[in-house]
Amino acid sequence: MNKVAIFYGPEGGSTEKAAKIVAKEFGDENAILIPVKGVTDMDLEPYSNIIFGGPTVGTHTWGSDHQNQDWDLFLARLTKMELNDKTCAIFGLGDHVGYAHHFVDDIGVMAQRLEDAGARLVGSVMVEGYSFEQSQAQRGDVFVGLPLDEDFEPEKTQGRIANWVLQLQKEFK
Repeated sequence: MNKVAIFYGPEGGSTEKAAKIVAKEFGDENAILIPVKGVTDMDLEPYSNIIFGGPTVGTHTWGSDHQNQDWDLFLARLTKMELNDKTCAIFGLGDHVGYAHHFVDDIGVMAQRLEDAGARLVGSVMVEGYSFEQSQAQRGDVFVGLPLDEDFEPEKTQGRIANWVLQLQKEFK
């Protein structure tokens, strides 16, 4: 398996913490952590296996000036990228209590954008074991990425990531 690039944002907080756990599960020599801030298609070019990780509801969607946040800028650039030779996976942080009707929606948004850009998406996770009302990340009985809830289920994060990485090691090229 080729080296895995983990693009995450924002820096600091739960998203970065989760990205570091993912990298450690792959083995630090097999993964590289890259903040999504300022990332262009040229930054993605060297990698065939890519993980994207971000908050699903957070500061990037709150406030009137959110258009200048890391993920908003990257998602705008993503619409112009061609990722036909890339295999991608997504993890996202969510709050299944406060946002039960929009649980990890941004995983679904990111998945659609990646597929539109030609990426092969891997890393689906069964919805069984999660408590929520609705999610744009759900397709049938799976999420199109790995949901993590550091607000109400932090004790499940390590195990969920470990199982997901084992799955990705089989699904990545």
